[in-house]
Amino acid sequence: MVVSAAAPDGGRKQTRPLSKQHVSSCRARLLELMQVLNFGRIEKLPVRAGEPVLDPLPTIVREVKFGGQNGVRDEWALGDFALKAPVVELFEELDRLRDGLIDVLTVKHGLPFNMHVNLEAGAR
Repeated sequence: MVVSAAAPDGGRKQTRPLSKQHVSSCRARLLELMQVLNFGRIEKLPVRAGEPVLDPLPTIVREVKFGGQNGVRDEWALGDFALKAPVVELFEELDRLRDGLIDVLTVKHGLPFNMHVNLEAGAR
């Protein structure tokens, strides 16, 4: 199921998936990878036709925070849950990128925090 809603400023309509079960298997796998990583980076992540390519796995760099929360996110064990805004924004960026390379996708608290896109690899 996909929801269309007016943008907060009353402008263009936004379409976004409601939950994990409404995204493609490639995007669900990326979401699970971020939840398992919790804190760190995913490096050299190819994107083809707006979908993350995870076979073979890109480079995964785990950040360990001493005295901090280093385990897998609780959501990882859930079959379905509502997507948070940073995940929706990441998927919108994948749609815009279409075909290219994400040099670095930074993950904090199991959520995408920021990304560096290689413009020479075809990013738009």
